[in-house]
Amino acid sequence: MPPTEISQDGMLCLSRHENCPWDEALKSAEVTWTGLKYTCLKILHLYCKVFDQEDVLEMVIRKTCKSCGCDRLKHSVYHEELGSVRDRLGLRDSRVNHHSYDSPPGLTAKQTELYWQSLAERTPTSTGGATGQAAWRAWRTRALASQLPKQDLTLDHCKHIDEGHRKQYEDFVAARNEIALDIGIASQHHGSPLECIGCNKSIRSGSITILAPRIGEDAFFHPACFSCSECDELLVELAYCNLDGRLYCVRHYSEKLKPRCHACDELIFSGEYTKAMNKDWHSGHFCCWQCDESLTGQRYVLRDEHPYCIKCYESVFANGCEECNKIIGIDSKDLSYKDKHWHEACFLCAKCRVSLVDKQFGSKLDKIYCGNCYDAQFASRCDGCGEVFRAGTKKMEYKTRQWHEKCFCCVVCKNPIGTKSFIPREQEIYCAGCYEDKFATRCVKCNKIITQGGVTYKNEPWHRECFTCTNCNTSLAGQRFTSRDEKPYCAECFGELFAKRCTSCTKPITGMTNWHSKKKKKTGSSEVPYYKNINFKFYSRYKENKTCELIVVHFIHGCLHELRKRTL
Repeated sequence: MPPTEISQDGMLCLSRHENCPWDEALKSAEVTWTGLKYTCLKILHLYCKVFDQEDVLEMVIRKTCKSCGCDRLKHSVYHEELGSVRDRLGLRDSRVNHHSYDSPPGLTAKQTELYWQSLAERTPTSTGGATGQAAWRAWRTRALASQLPKQDLTLDHCKHIDEGHRKQYEDFVAARNEIALDIGIASQHHGSPLECIGCNKSIRSGSITILAPRIGEDAFFHPACFSCSECDELLVELAYCNLDGRLYCVRHYSEKLKPRCHACDELIFSGEYTKAMNKDWHSGHFCCWQCDESLTGQRYVLRDEHPYCIKCYESVFANGCEECNKIIGIDSKDLSYKDKHWHEACFLCAKCRVSLVDKQFGSKLDKIYCGNCYDAQFASRCDGCGEVFRAGTKKMEYKTRQWHEKCFCCVVCKNPIGTKSFIPREQEIYCAGCYEDKFATRCVKCNKIITQGGVTYKNEPWHRECFTCTNCNTSLAGQRFTSRDEKPYCAECFGELFAKRCTSCTKPITGMTNWHSKKKKKTGSSEVPYYKNINFKFYSRYKENKTCELIVVHFIHGCLHELRKRTL
């Protein structure tokens, strides 16, 4: 695609950009280099590529407007007076609308107001933020340039039609003007309802209608339905072409019959042209986006919807090989790993030089190794089996230790733990079940695991429900008790079974067996009865005398009673 920017001695012609959006673009804060406007086209092209400002490049080099080369359809400011449709088509008509220059002719002020009201639902949105009639005027300017391109109307605006095809072009334009091109007639309908050709709905009496005489004398449309069948844009100033009973703008009518070059926007009348990227091009206009060299008959690469010749694509986008430092061309297979690229033939182990294509490999210090070389030099070993971790092998880690997945198992049952919970103990790994079986606290009576609420007696664990009196099985948890022959007894059973009995009444003397006080620990350990601390020497001298025995017993009773009061 040849550039349309005119240069002087290889420099940009700045006079073309005075009072133009391009002049304002050069002042933008996004343009980081103030010398941009003084550069040649090639430097400008490179700048836009490097700083990713292709929109700036399109304003200068690609399809452009008359004033400066900027695409007028993308700007809200225009510097070409387009005139009316009739002037553009070379038509002369005495009918004008004195109430609005861009309204259909022949309507009164009231009818003109009704016409614009009927288009309310099609009000355009302006890129400059304009609303109302200002938005319509901005739309009209763009629509004139888009729907009625000057290069479709006269040879004077065509630059790429050679002498051999000029007659063919003129015949095409004359036939179109004779049988297809016309301007719709706006009027206010009075009478019975009509059917709109566009939407097949009724046109009520008093509404504004548009008649398309080329289609038929009864081809009436709502104003909002009078649009191009291809682009659905309202037909600017009602200019239309008829093709098979359907409305088209001049642009799309022409494209239905002739191909249009995507580069220069002119119709193609030659028998030979290029078809690429689902578009049509003059043979010399399908060019590399980078260097503008023709791609007709050449291989090209599509990148971001732009074509590039092989040389430009490889120089701008191709990756460099990490091994040989050469470009990886489009004909070579590009193998990549972590933002690094290799030729297929260069993708080798850094140590033994074996090909790694379609093989497992490891990476260390920005180099790649085959599995064997990587294991020999860098691989860590399993704490279970002692073998190395092969490249690509799944590894289980806990703190500073690591295992193969199959080696990470319970030391007791040997079942793999995987992602299940486990309990470490003295460098060994246990599953929850085996840990409970081996290390959990068990009741000395029932040998079952104590999960909660146990008691300890003589440094041995018991369930609360299992710690009972040896004689009556009453629970001793939280109760006073004593022991006999390493067995626990409640106070009542101990008195019945082991306490001395009164010589007079033969009942157990339990007052002398206050073994447990409030200061006693809950371990259940037995305390020494108070009576053992009393001097019984005189009792032994009179042990044969029952009277003396009774005196001693009562004496002990009195001592114990006094001690118990002091203790409590």
